[in-house]
Amino acid sequence: VQLQASGGGLVQAGDSLRLSCVASGLTFSRYAVGWFRQAPGKEREFVAALKFGDIHYAGSVKGRFTISRENAKNTVYLQMNNLKPEDTATYYCVADRSVITGALRQSGSWDYWGQGTKVTVSS
Repeated sequence: VQLQASGGGLVQAGDSLRLSCVASGLTFSRYAVGWFRQAPGKEREFVAALKFGDIHYAGSVKGRFTISRENAKNTVYLQMNNLKPEDTATYYCVADRSVITGALRQSGSWDYWGQGTKVTVSS
């Protein structure tokens, strides 16, 4: 299984970005997918997850970020609007066949991770 994330970059506060993550080596439609991020010097944190119609967001991004998937393209997206400097981090896509809803905010619950794409938001 491989997850390839892309779409990061340097933007200004208030701008938007859309991250993409293409999966291979799995029956994509059968997997829950999500995004985590890790800022320099901080622990990895949950951002969003999509588990077969159920969508979950971290409180810090709810209302600004939208997770979606396109099974025909084996792709999960993270649309990020009204970006803030505190959103600066490396973003990782994740996938898992059987993640438990009550544990999907924990990084250890996910089997497969992408390589990360860096997002920098300047003030």
